[in-house]
Amino acid sequence: MKADIESLTADDARAHAAELGALLEDVVDGGASIGFLSPLAPSEARDYWQTVVRALAEGSRALLVAREADGAILGTVQLDLVMRPNGRHRGEVAKLMVHRLARRRGIGRALMLAVDEHARRLGRATLFLDTRLGDPAERLYRSVGWTFVGSIPRCARSTNGALDANAIYYKLLDRG
Repeated sequence: MKADIESLTADDARAHAAELGALLEDVVDGGASIGFLSPLAPSEARDYWQTVVRALAEGSRALLVAREADGAILGTVQLDLVMRPNGRHRGEVAKLMVHRLARRRGIGRALMLAVDEHARRLGRATLFLDTRLGDPAERLYRSVGWTFVGSIPRCARSTNGALDANAIYYKLLDRG
């Protein structure tokens, strides 16, 4: 799959708020463990994306999107930039989302590789993320060079009420 990956500004994200909200609702309703529970109300999705727009405007976050040839947003990934003086070399990769209808086409892989490159350009050499232990996303993360560190039991609640362990990963980027 050849996805067009681009970085959105705060204004871009604001202009695509409805599409981003629909993507968030789709992945949460599909069971993704990204901080929300299903069913996700459109107002909750809208409020979330407003916080992303603020972070983009502040320069503390990057938002990458994968687009279909017609411009439709198929997926996103975010890079939260640690802004404290002792952490400006690292970032947290967060909220990898691929629409359920666009999965198994290499979009998640393309987004993960693009976020690595974006982080390098921003001078970030240490990346980390977490996901739900046992999630299919773990295979993707390992396949693009992420290292499993460990997990915390009973870390996040699932829609079904279960308390699931998380899986913590890191990746050290070369400066090349």
